[in-house]
Amino acid sequence: MSEMPHTLKIVTVWLLAGLGVFLAFQAWERQQQQTRFQVDGGIVEIRRGPDGHYHWPGTINGRAVDFLVDTGATGTAISLSLARELGLDGRGEVRSHTAGGVVTGELVDADITLRGGVRVERLRAVALPALGPQPLLGMDVLGKLRWQQRDGVLTFDLGDPR
Repeated sequence: MSEMPHTLKIVTVWLLAGLGVFLAFQAWERQQQQTRFQVDGGIVEIRRGPDGHYHWPGTINGRAVDFLVDTGATGTAISLSLARELGLDGRGEVRSHTAGGVVTGELVDADITLRGGVRVERLRAVALPALGPQPLLGMDVLGKLRWQQRDGVLTFDLGDPR
């Protein structure tokens, strides 16, 4: 029984060390996320994420989402489950050509707001049943903006915000 307090001390030290590493990683991840997306006046800069993609925070009908910027997509796409959660009514069926082949989805109208000041009301988007949790921001929105890609940074010039 004399070993118990010593063992308890060792376990406590390891638990505290693990907690410290966890909190340090969380702080680092939060800092990385903040530096990946910056707004300065009418300029939005998005740095490529660790997954190799660009992410633009925003909302769909008021729900916070993290859009995956997809310059290869003609239109904006969301998951069918998210469309149903948001109560977006289907406007008809559509067949979409994706990297995984041809899929059938529903056309929906959604209000999109992107951090930095971009807002698109009643955007015709495609709700796809097999799409993951991140909506895809396509050229139907990106094509209306002035942007360039260089050295892992997407820069959008949204004009003077005043």
